[in-house]
Amino acid sequence: MVNAHLKYIEKAIEVMDAGIDRLVAPYESYIHLLCSIPGVDRRSAITIISEIGVDISQFSSSKQLCRWAGLTPGNNESAGKKKSVRITRAGVYLKPALVQVAHAAVKANENPYYKNKYERIYKRRGKKRAIIAIARMILTAIYHMLKTGELWNPVDLFKVDMSPALMERQKAKAVKNAIRLLNSLGMAVSEDIPAA
Repeated sequence: MVNAHLKYIEKAIEVMDAGIDRLVAPYESYIHLLCSIPGVDRRSAITIISEIGVDISQFSSSKQLCRWAGLTPGNNESAGKKKSVRITRAGVYLKPALVQVAHAAVKANENPYYKNKYERIYKRRGKKRAIIAIARMILTAIYHMLKTGELWNPVDLFKVDMSPALMERQKAKAVKNAIRLLNSLGMAVSEDIPAA
């Protein structure tokens, strides 16, 4: 009796998997694209695409997508007092999938990009907030990958959604740090270097 029921359940799972494979066949290229991110496997890629779709133009920016998914902290402030900065309850299916992907990404040894980010964040903010931050980074990467069609490339992620003013501040900070390093090594470098 138990064996017969087990065989029935296994057959039902096979039929369901075949049905899912048939439904996602037109989206195989997008699934392959998302699977290039550390921590994202075929099943989680299907879940993400089923939730946000492949037409990313409905979101004006990756920040709006992160808000929609419930991965940004709320801004509950009144009379100058902050009451809560917890993440919102939105994204009841997408958020758990992205948190699961984030957990897998920080354990991925073949590509330690998210692992290094996680270790830096959790020292300051704690493990739970660090995982949410990694999930938000992954969703931001997904937004830009679906928008451009490019494979995951961690070298470009620092530029994502950065305003020109913030980009200039980052460059000025990098130049200032480089000058400070050169001066500490005994090389006299002037602070008023003309911009290239």
